[in-house]
Amino acid sequence: MQEIKHFINGQFVSSESGRTFDDVNPANGEVIARVHEAGREEVDQAVAAANAAMNGPWGTMAVAERMKLLQKVADGVMARFDEFVEAECLDTGKPKSLASHIDIPRGAANFQVFADLVKNIPTESFQMDTPDGLGAHNYAVRKPRGVIAVVAPWNLPLLLMTWKVGPALACGNTVVVKPSEETPHTATLLAEVMNEAGIPEGVYNVVHGFGPDSAGEFLTRHPDINGITFTGESKTGTAIMKAASECLVPVSFELGGKNAAVVFADADIDKAIEGTMRSVFANCGQVCLGTERVYVERPLFDEFVKRLKEGAESLRMGWWQDENVNFGPVISQAHRQKVLSYYEVARKDGANIVTGGGVPEMPANLSEGAWVEPTIWTGLGEDSAVVQEEIFGPCCHIAPFDSEEEVISLVNDTPYGLAAAVWTENLSRAHRVAPKLEVGLCWVNSWFLRDLRTPFGGSKQSGIGREGGVHGLEFYSELSNICIKL
Repeated sequence: MQEIKHFINGQFVSSESGRTFDDVNPANGEVIARVHEAGREEVDQAVAAANAAMNGPWGTMAVAERMKLLQKVADGVMARFDEFVEAECLDTGKPKSLASHIDIPRGAANFQVFADLVKNIPTESFQMDTPDGLGAHNYAVRKPRGVIAVVAPWNLPLLLMTWKVGPALACGNTVVVKPSEETPHTATLLAEVMNEAGIPEGVYNVVHGFGPDSAGEFLTRHPDINGITFTGESKTGTAIMKAASECLVPVSFELGGKNAAVVFADADIDKAIEGTMRSVFANCGQVCLGTERVYVERPLFDEFVKRLKEGAESLRMGWWQDENVNFGPVISQAHRQKVLSYYEVARKDGANIVTGGGVPEMPANLSEGAWVEPTIWTGLGEDSAVVQEEIFGPCCHIAPFDSEEEVISLVNDTPYGLAAAVWTENLSRAHRVAPKLEVGLCWVNSWFLRDLRTPFGGSKQSGIGREGGVHGLEFYSELSNICIKL
């Protein structure tokens, strides 16, 4: 049985307590590794190592040299591409086709993009008049924030973890990563790559465990961290923010969402179906940017529902290595029960179940996995929990609308504001509608099309701050102004 340990100060270490927990493959329910659970001792050691590294070679390293090391990390991920794909697929059950095209390439790109960005980022400079006529000169210098606690989610483990670690290290910080207890593999494998690339000891640290009274709580309440970045559900974000408030630690949050897709009657229906198939069912619906609410203009409604149903019923479930498989399980039995509880709510609320709504029959070797059917509903009111609450599963509710004003109101009627997708061939309408949606990111005629230089984050209860490009650097660094009197 594989054993997954913490990575602290460049070494793999066990928990002093001896506590471990199981890492389970959600596709078949098999235990694939024993994972060491961090206590206060391991978190203290990791934070101390990260602080020591800030005062060591890493803290004085030239920017160009630091960027070379990060490029080596990116190259190291790609050199061990197949290992990363297998680790990600075993932890999540997702198909190889998804992990090999999205998760791992983006995991490497997150180091490349921010290494290139930091080399070329400018700061401000101002000349000012003074009473004596000689003037003064102001300029800003960008400094690393310090030790960053990275609390990563389980849905896109490597991609979303490196989305934070990449810019954090590029800005000269050190990190202590707490990956999800569901998906410990790739954060640990990345530690091997960090050593191979020559990243100094203590710059990248990993502690495994859970949230309350475990590694997550011990890390986010630690007095010697300088920033917390978290992606996950809003409830957990609230708990982390309370912990951070004790020491006034800055936070960057990408939280939950109940995102909408809007399909106007003038949309290219082929594009809209293809895009909505991905935004609803990709990664078994476990994508923070997914669209669990779909609004279709009435003249197109019946045809759209029919075609999305056909698409959902064509999805192929199975083992991750099968090249024909494009639909995996949800992350765990506990999460399956959560998703199925909403399937039951939909039934009780009188939904028309267009397709799915239950548990699929799987072959014997996968019968113990966390499988659920891709599901589509119509006919629910906007006040149903299925329409209002984030399910994070492979499902959506489709409702008709009759005007721009109506659909804008429907999309915005939620405490969340992460993302939306608008499908229309009318350019004026696209420019008119998109800015009125209360979201941090709106796609038009696409979904999950990402330029890593652009701002990324949520509005309302979907997050605090922005990641991506120079926007993310505002969290991972601090500006100091220097005023020189001439």
